Amino acid sequence: MYLFDTDTLSNLLKKNPSSSLLSHLSSLKRKDQFTTTITVAEMVYGAYKSSRAKYFLEKLDGILLPNLTVLAFDESAAREYGKLRASLEKRGTPMSEPDMRIASICPIHNLILVTGNTKHFSKCGSKTGNNPGDILYYVINFKKPQSFSGGFN
Repeated sequence: MYLFDTDTLSNLLKKNPSSSLLSHLSSLKRKDQFTTTITVAEMVYGAYKSSRAKYFLEKLDGILLPNLTVLAFDESAAREYGKLRASLEKRGTPMSEPDMRIASICPIHNLILVTGNTKHFSKCGSKTGNNPGDILYYVINFKKPQSFSGGFN
């Protein structure tokens, strides 16, 4: 099951979304696709900052959100967040507040984070999931087609 970060979902609203991303998504079942209330907030914020707010909000509400389960930042996520933030601070690797909240939701629901934002999420995760406590993430390259065999592997 997969949790889509803001940059992943934003890519879908571009005039020319990533063909690689579209290919990956088309093979996933609806029940395996998730995002967060944090991502929804970032998407709404981005829409209102643009000169085409109505257009982006209609796409968000009419196309993206009906095909995703939106997970809240709840008490379990808050506890995971506290652990993650303390760990990152001890290592001297700060991370943005929204990204820490998004990352904190993944382990609670056993989700793989799908992002194009390696710089931010590599601080708290791994592509292999071999390290205890790491958040498993999959980095999608929006510009380059990738080999694919059903899911993000």
